[in-house]
Parts: sequence; C-alpha cells; structure tokens
Amino acid sequence: MLLSQLPNGAHAHVVGVIAGAADVGDATLRRLGELGFIGGEPVQVLRRGPGGREPLAVQVGETLFALRLLEAQCIEVQADDVTVY
Repeated sequence: MLLSQLPNGAHAHVVGVIAGAADVGDATLRRLGELGFIGGEPVQVLRRGPGGREPLAVQVGETLFALRLLEAQCIEVQADDVTVY
C-alpha cells in the first residue's frame, strides 16, 4: 500500500521508497530516505490539503512534513489495522 492511500489519522510503518511515477527521479527518492522515510519507521497521515488532495501533513517518527501527492505515492507502507475504501 502507498502512503497516499492511507486515510487521515491512519498509522502505518514504512516498508520502503519506490519510484511511484515516471516523473520521480533518484534525487527525490534519496531525499525521502534522508528525511526519515526508511523501513520500519512509524508514519501517520495527519490531514490533507484543500479538497482532500495535497499537501499531505504526515508524521514520520517524531518529525512533521508536508508532502506532495507525487512524493506520498513513492512511499510504501504497511498499515496498522486500517480499512481502506
């Protein structure tokens, strides 16, 4: 599952970072890893921007970030007991 698919308030753990679209380069993937999106880290989607789109306010570990939808689609997660519709 991708981070972008989690509903607001959902908790998960990062599995890894992948190229979710052709527009995503190695620099973006490296940056996400440097920000803390590495395997095993807890992550939570706090809320989404206007219209439920972007940016996504997420917490990874103890740090808050605002991610573009394109970036959130590059982060694979394992949801902690959440139902996705």
